[in-house]
Amino acid sequence: MAVQEAGQSGAVLGAHGGGCTCGDCPHGARAGHRRAVAAFLLKRDEFAAGQGLPAAVAHSASASRQWVSEELTQSAELVAERGRAEGDAWLARLWWRTATVVWALVVALLLGQALTAIGAGWTAARTAGLLAAVVTAGALTAASWFHRARGGALAPVIGEDNRLSTSRAVAGAWVLFVAFAVLVLVGRLAAASGHAERDALIAGLGLGRGAGVVTVLAVVCAIAVLVRRVVGVRVLGQRLQKVRAHRPRAADLLTDDAGRGSFADIQYVVIGGVALLFAAVRLGRRPDQLPDLPWGLAVVVLISAATYLAGKYAEGGRPVILSVVRAREAGDLDAPIRTGDDIEIRGAGFVPPGAQGADRLSRMVVRIGAVHVHVPLVPVAGGFSNPTDAVLTVPVPADVEPGRVEVQVVTAVGVETNRYVIDVTE
Repeated sequence: MAVQEAGQSGAVLGAHGGGCTCGDCPHGARAGHRRAVAAFLLKRDEFAAGQGLPAAVAHSASASRQWVSEELTQSAELVAERGRAEGDAWLARLWWRTATVVWALVVALLLGQALTAIGAGWTAARTAGLLAAVVTAGALTAASWFHRARGGALAPVIGEDNRLSTSRAVAGAWVLFVAFAVLVLVGRLAAASGHAERDALIAGLGLGRGAGVVTVLAVVCAIAVLVRRVVGVRVLGQRLQKVRAHRPRAADLLTDDAGRGSFADIQYVVIGGVALLFAAVRLGRRPDQLPDLPWGLAVVVLISAATYLAGKYAEGGRPVILSVVRAREAGDLDAPIRTGDDIEIRGAGFVPPGAQGADRLSRMVVRIGAVHVHVPLVPVAGGFSNPTDAVLTVPVPADVEPGRVEVQVVTAVGVETNRYVIDVTE
């Protein structure tokens, strides 16, 4: 597949250059990104198999490693550029998709009400629900238009790292539901003709009946604000590493930055969604009052929110160097660290979640004394053997003065590890 994509790229590169961002153009931003990824994977696998090395550097292991790393870095930067262009184009097209989904839900509500009205008859509550849905959909469509460059209606739930925020999505869903419920009561109140009916509808907004829903709404909104504050403080304090994504994905709601399933996020979305579904059914059964969410279910949602917040406090951590040793190949004699030798830095947290791409890995730097050494990319089939999250291998440059020098790793997002002292001999 990668070979085919790379071969096809040569035929169309002259016309569009892989950077065209036309809306429906077959050679648009998405196609350009796919071709860049395919070319990079092909080049990486060739280098991993020992192919493509020029004769001038093939005789030296260190020179060939450096040349391969530079070639892969340049190719990875092109992939990242194409990825950002594809992400921007995808966000720009998202606003009308969100608007289409919203109005499709309105149509589904209309069909559901029409089917359930057979035999029971059309009621004022059905009219109020439909009008509330139309008003809510109109507001979301207007918001999508004004934020069309940032994802339409999804713009408020996209975090600063360009991922969908779980806390904001859950809070946004509850806000929309409560606003819809209030609009249903407003519609019924406007259509009410008798004083007794109007008094009953106003009483339906009382805190005694909607205390559970109001409590859940207050907590999930507070969690959304608090999580943003917690993440921001931890990032500034270098206790959490955040890598910006090319574009948001639906999976962001259930996974961490590295794409792995997150228990805290999954349980928060599942429990919040189940409680929201229960509240929607209660509103359908009793459209004359706010949904009376049972306190047992409300407490379950509060426990889920507390678990999610605790997970945000627990995630991350500052990268740390545990030890530095001289890298030894088979057949080498044991010796102290000298200039020109490779050193192996062992620790944890060198590769932040979401920074597994070559464009991010190539930005890692090791400070050895006063010299900044870029960590070389060492390709293997399907990935890279260097750098990794726990081990880095870099050469000691000739500019490093013999004696006791400090070693420090700077990750792709700029977070610095502790300083580790090694002895370099002549």
